[in-house]
Amino acid sequence: MATVYFEDIKIGDVAEYGKTITEADVLLFSAVSGDNNPVHLNQVYAEQSAFKTRIAHGMLTASLISTVVGTRLPGEGTIYLSQSTRFKAPVQLGDTVVARATVVELIPEKKRVRFATQCTVGDKVVLEGESLVLAPSRA
Repeated sequence: MATVYFEDIKIGDVAEYGKTITEADVLLFSAVSGDNNPVHLNQVYAEQSAFKTRIAHGMLTASLISTVVGTRLPGEGTIYLSQSTRFKAPVQLGDTVVARATVVELIPEKKRVRFATQCTVGDKVVLEGESLVLAPSRA
């Protein structure tokens, strides 16, 4: 786990985290969140849906953004303040999701960092949005 202090962050800095979504991830997320929608858990049901197969929870995908800002940039000590998210496409079990956060604004008086956020599977954008965090500071 890294820590990048507010004073060292620049507009345009980027951090990423990649993860292949597994059966265990979906089952554990369902258990923790209480979201047992059958489109995530029941293949027979999911085959009748618009997706034709089981899909990962959208918020499971979104949680990978938290991994980026909490462990990569800024990293340890970061406090998440807000997240906006637009889901663009489903994530299937076995897909490798790459979450990316790009610094788009620095707010020095409050040590806040605004990120453009995105998750992709291959070349396909599956999620996009924005995050605001309170970054650790040397001061």
